[in-house]
Amino acid sequence: MGREVIVFAEVKNGSLRNVSFEVLNAAKRIHDGGKITAVIFGEQPDSFAELLTSHGADEILVVNNEELTSYTTDAYTQAFISIVEEKKPDVILMPHTASCKDFAPRLASHLSCGLITDCTDVNIENGNIVFTRPIYAGKAFQKREVIDGKIFATIRPNNIPSGLEDSSRTVNKDTMNVNIDNIRTVVKEVVQKATDGVDLSEAKIIVSGGRGVKSTKGFEPIKELAEVLGAAVGASRGACDAEYCDYSLQIGQTGKVVTPDLYIACGISGAIQHLAGMSNSKIIVAINKDPEAPIFDIADFGIVGDLFEVVPMLTEHFRKVINKQAS
Repeated sequence: MGREVIVFAEVKNGSLRNVSFEVLNAAKRIHDGGKITAVIFGEQPDSFAELLTSHGADEILVVNNEELTSYTTDAYTQAFISIVEEKKPDVILMPHTASCKDFAPRLASHLSCGLITDCTDVNIENGNIVFTRPIYAGKAFQKREVIDGKIFATIRPNNIPSGLEDSSRTVNKDTMNVNIDNIRTVVKEVVQKATDGVDLSEAKIIVSGGRGVKSTKGFEPIKELAEVLGAAVGASRGACDAEYCDYSLQIGQTGKVVTPDLYIACGISGAIQHLAGMSNSKIIVAINKDPEAPIFDIADFGIVGDLFEVVPMLTEHFRKVINKQAS
């Protein structure tokens, strides 16, 4: 029979988030011949539908209502309730992003089903869908499966590959208008404090600074290296508390949890709270003048030295390599 799977394809700042493709690939692992429907809120460019189809969606469902223009918990929850009532899926998969972390629990409560959050892997084992998620700040992992009722889970970015594109697949696009009322929150204006650049939660490369940067000006070498590598800039809580940078850059137990391919920690000692947010990075490079810094215990590569000497050297080297490859 197969499983009917609904995937929420999240759009941010006019672009499809990369994690949407990763969630689609998770759906392909478990649909077992059933239909995969990718849901988009609001009219979006046809290219979005084509991209989602090429990554595995069998149907694109565009859900329309003026209340969905800006995110609110009430609007997104009500819209998804209408979708679930219409489509009656066996499985609901969403990205583990700020918006979904907010409204997914309310949706699960309304549907009277469980919710498995922050999954880093999903597979079929003995005929059942098994989700893997980290616990104890990433020190251990647990496997969970739903034995009864609707299956609902969120997928952490940068953990499940997005899969190969197949441009030969045909786009099957449908539109659904939903009723949304009793909205208790009205968005008047969205003000973003974060600087323009690579989305921290989805970045493949992150360059982070800690208290060792010593000042706001000390972050300039970090930003320059990040620019050369096409990376996002992150920070430890210590750097944020010292007002060297904005809290939107904070990585750690009380900040963002990231899993990039490459994480470069500059002047970060490696407190357990920070490690909780980045220890699952694929490759970790630590730069610190203290050879006993805890960050070296988890680093794949360590450089003992002054970051204000090491980081500019790395920046210059990478710039030469990149320019040579481009020529």
